[in-house]
Amino acid sequence: METGKLVDLVDELLSTTRPLPVVRAGDPVLRQPTTPYEGQLGAERFGRLVEAMKESMRAAPGVGLAAPQVGIPLRLAVVEDPVDLPPELRGTRPEMPVEVREIRGRVPLPFRVLVNPLYEPVGERRAAFFEGCLSIPGWQAVVARHEHVRLRGEDETGRSFDEEFSGWPARIVQHETDHLDGTLYLDRAELRSLATHEAVARHWQQPTPADAALALGFPLPELKPER
Repeated sequence: METGKLVDLVDELLSTTRPLPVVRAGDPVLRQPTTPYEGQLGAERFGRLVEAMKESMRAAPGVGLAAPQVGIPLRLAVVEDPVDLPPELRGTRPEMPVEVREIRGRVPLPFRVLVNPLYEPVGERRAAFFEGCLSIPGWQAVVARHEHVRLRGEDETGRSFDEEFSGWPARIVQHETDHLDGTLYLDRAELRSLATHEAVARHWQQPTPADAALALGFPLPELKPER
């Protein structure tokens, strides 16, 4: 996208009320390639966009938000998974049993800004769990993702990073980076597992989706040993 158009689009977005509205599936912006960020917005405007995205992610609440989800086709995302917030700060986030956290590798992921991120698998192990998306509200489906990934990109200051993520943090950065390539989680999901939030809460609260796979008739990945 041309710099002038991108600046105008961001200025228009930042002039709206907060939290920013989340774009829903079916909007073309969620399926278009994003523009790499190379300083087009300037430090002040970029900082306001990041702050608005952080506020909107937390208000949703969610654990990640990509720029296309607020209508901006820019290779930018924010992530954060506090996991263990006390009840007075958790809001509508459900409390997760310790057993579930451990099996899913759900550990706190401090707030991060991902600029121009790219990931690649580390090893061959995949993990399958129910997953949702703020752009597809009310639904979840089982997605098999790489258990370990290497993520490269820059932070909000332009400093490069090259890090490995595992467990649930790896799932989050894959999900958000996929958004920047025009990919939604349903593109990778076992569609026979598709279920409403209410159905997941009623039937599929087990630590793994093994029971759901048997009952709904979808395969789970075969775990391969680490090399």
